[in-house]
Amino acid sequence: MPDPAPESERVLILDFGSQVTQLIARRLRESGVYCEIWPYSADPERIRAFAPAAIILSGGPASVPDTGSPRAPDEVFESGVPVLGICYGQMTMCAQLGGAVETSEHREFGRAFVDVAEPCALFRGVWSPGAREQVWMSHGDRVIALPPGFRAVASSEGAPFAVIADDHRRYYGLMFHPEVAHTPHGAQLLRNFTHAVAGLSGTWTMSGFRAAEIARIREQVGSGRVICGLSGGVDSAVAAVLIHEAIGDQLTCIFVDHGLLRAGEAEQVVRTFRDRFNIRLVHRDASDLFLDALAGVSDPETKRKTIGRLFVDVFDEEAHRLGGADFLAQGTLYPDVIESVPVRGGPSAVIKSHHNVGGLPERMRMRLIEPLRELFKDEVRALGRELGIPDEMVGRHPFPGPGLAIRIPGAITRDKLDLLRRADAIFLEEIRAAGVYDAIWQAFAVLLPVRTVGVMGDDRTYDYACALRAVTSTDGMTADVYPFDMAFLTRVSNRIVNEVRGINRVTYDITSKPPGTIEWE
Repeated sequence: MPDPAPESERVLILDFGSQVTQLIARRLRESGVYCEIWPYSADPERIRAFAPAAIILSGGPASVPDTGSPRAPDEVFESGVPVLGICYGQMTMCAQLGGAVETSEHREFGRAFVDVAEPCALFRGVWSPGAREQVWMSHGDRVIALPPGFRAVASSEGAPFAVIADDHRRYYGLMFHPEVAHTPHGAQLLRNFTHAVAGLSGTWTMSGFRAAEIARIREQVGSGRVICGLSGGVDSAVAAVLIHEAIGDQLTCIFVDHGLLRAGEAEQVVRTFRDRFNIRLVHRDASDLFLDALAGVSDPETKRKTIGRLFVDVFDEEAHRLGGADFLAQGTLYPDVIESVPVRGGPSAVIKSHHNVGGLPERMRMRLIEPLRELFKDEVRALGRELGIPDEMVGRHPFPGPGLAIRIPGAITRDKLDLLRRADAIFLEEIRAAGVYDAIWQAFAVLLPVRTVGVMGDDRTYDYACALRAVTSTDGMTADVYPFDMAFLTRVSNRIVNEVRGINRVTYDITSKPPGTIEWE
C-alpha cells in the first residue's frame, strides 16, 4: 500500500502525555516533514518497521525520578537516527543514557529566558553564543548530570542544562517547548533538527498526499462499494470528494439531516455534491425523528448519545435500502486517532462522539475507510482546495456532530432552534461582511437557558438571552478570543434583538481556551 511519505522522510514522535504534543507534529508538517505521533510504549518491532529518519521524545506530566515513570523504548537509542528530547523527553533521555535527574525546588513554568553558551546545530541561523532568548518552560524536575558525550550549550535560571547536544550521535535535548508559539524561534529550532541534523528535504506536500491516498483507496477498495456519511462539515465533505476521485460511482453518500444544522446547510450539501461533483447522494430528512427523541432532554451527554444512536440507526436503514456496501467511509482526522490511543497505560481519552475511531458497531458489518486519518484540520482544508471543493464549504468553521443541540443548554424545541439559527446566521453574516471570517477559527451563537425582562419601545418583553463566541486558533487545541471592536458587537447585537423576535439580550463570551481545558463547542 503506498506510503504518504518515503521512509527517508518520516519522523516519529513518541508521546509521553504532554498537552501540546500535537503541536510538535503541526510544526513539522508546516515545514514539509511527514510525521506520526505514537504512545511512548509503542512496540519496538513497530518502530523498526516504520523506519523513522529521526525520533522526537515529547514532554509529559510524569516525574523522571519517580519509580515506574515512563521511559523511551531502547529501540530509540539503538536505531542510529537523530533523537530530540523535549522537556520530559530530554530528562528521560539523560536518565536512560547515564545522566542524572532530580526534582528541583526551582520550578519553571511559563515564559523564561535561556542564555546561549556555545554553537549548536539546532541554533543555526537563529541563536548565537552570548544571546539571551525567550522560551516557554513547563518543568519541575531538572537534569543535574549529563550522560557521557553530551555538552551543555544553553542554560536558564532553573535549568543549568536547558539545551544539550551530543553531536556525534546526533542527540539533542531541550528543557523548554519549541512547539508552542510562546517560544518565538521554536519552529526554526525544530526545522534545524529535521532538515540540518536529520537531513530531510521537507518535500511532503498535499499534492503528493492526494496522489498517494487515491492510489491507496483504489488498492483498498478494489471493486467494492463504499458508503460515506455526510454531516455537512468539512471533514466528511473532503473525504467524500477524495474517495469519489479515486473510485467514482462505487461511492454513494448518505446525508442524514437531523434537523440540528445551521441555516441553509442542508441545501448547500445537496447542491454541492449532486450538482457540482455529480456524486451519488441519498438525502434523508430525519429531523422529526431526532427532534421528537430529544424532546424534554436536558443533559448534554444524553443529547449526544441520543443523536449518535439515531444517526447510526437512520444511516444503517438507508444503507440497507441501497443493498449494503463493503466499506464505510469516515472523515476521521489525525487528532481523533491520537486522542483515542492511551498514552500512560490508562483508559483511552474520550473522543468526538460522531467518530468511530476505535471501530464500527458490529451489526454494520462494513470495513472502515478513513482517508484523512493522517491529516490535521488545516491540512484537510488544504486538501479540499486541492480537490476543487468550494471555499464556502472547505473554509467553513468547525461544527460539532450533535449540531445546534449542544448550543442550546437545556431542553430543545423547534422554536428555540429557529431562534438560534437566525441569531447565528446574523452573527456569521456580519463577520463575513467585516471580512474577518477566515481570521476566525470558530464563531457561533448559543441560546442561553435564561429569560430576561426588557423594554422594547412601549412594550415589556420576557425573552431569551443569546451569547456569541468567536475564537482564533491554528489547531483547535488552544484558542484566544477574537478581539471585535465595540462598534461591531453593537451592530450585531442590535440586529439580533431587532430581527429575532424572542431574544432581547446579547452577550459576548471572552473566555480563552488554554491547553487541556474544555469549552463550548
